Amino acid sequence: MKTAAAQIRRAVLGGALSALACSGALAQSPASCPPQAQQPTAEQIQTNTRNARDHGFLWRISKGGRDSYLYGTVHVAKLEWAFPGPLTQKALHDSDAVALEIDMLDPDMQRRLVEGLHAQAGTPLPEAVRQRLNRRVQAECLPDQALAGLSPELQVATLMSIIGRRDGLDPSYGIDVVLAGWGHASKMSVVSLESPELQLKTLQMPSAAETLEFVESALDELESGRAAPTLVRVAQVWADSDLAALLSYESWCECVKTNADRAAMARMLDERNPGLADGIATLHAQGKKVFAAVGSLHMVGPQGLPALMAQRGFKVERVVFQP
Repeated sequence: MKTAAAQIRRAVLGGALSALACSGALAQSPASCPPQAQQPTAEQIQTNTRNARDHGFLWRISKGGRDSYLYGTVHVAKLEWAFPGPLTQKALHDSDAVALEIDMLDPDMQRRLVEGLHAQAGTPLPEAVRQRLNRRVQAECLPDQALAGLSPELQVATLMSIIGRRDGLDPSYGIDVVLAGWGHASKMSVVSLESPELQLKTLQMPSAAETLEFVESALDELESGRAAPTLVRVAQVWADSDLAALLSYESWCECVKTNADRAAMARMLDERNPGLADGIATLHAQGKKVFAAVGSLHMVGPQGLPALMAQRGFKVERVVFQP
């Protein structure tokens, strides 16, 4: 097995290089534009590896004499957070499989995701709303047609994911991609618990009216300036491993205001969690020691993964990180 430093280096470089490939869709950035993700330097890798500390949320789940792990991730992060701390590294070394929502370094998953993105018909928007979307695309320094082939839901989801770049938060350093890189570098089994088709379907609203409500609500948050501070707080809650704040997310995120918001939240979390839990339980039953890493909000409440794994006969213990 490679050294931890080598694993981290390959994982972070893989995520950054993947991001740089995607950033071909970004316009050349004048001074007013957010910074683009850059490949980390050797000095940055050495410094961050040396200073790495644990972030996020970790549980040990045990059954049949074997331990597996649940790990709550964040999909946008800072470069320095992409280096696993000592307890997270130990859990990874104790595992022989990394299970992710989707392994974004798997070429087949990438192909299916791209095909799915361009296959969705999308709901036509009123001209005024379409113009609002275009203005947000320009504000984030994307080319005019960068998101044109995507459904309205995916367009606003993309905009929401990149608004933290001015605060150093970038999807390029998302923890899921880094863990995929770790798994591949370590020659571990890397498993996708979901399909690209399912994830894309999750973001589709069931009616044109709900699509419009969802898009307008997101645009309101973006235009008011409220969205970026919320994203920063979500990321900091993850960085601080603040479980109490995570559990009370809906009380402070200002993101569940409309019927469309509530329906989208249920589709994105509660309706997917049983399938994620079944996938993790199946891998464990096959004799694998699984490091299952999914978005942190999948860990919350009676339908969260810790609760669902306990229902499936696992002993569930939280691993508490030291500040």
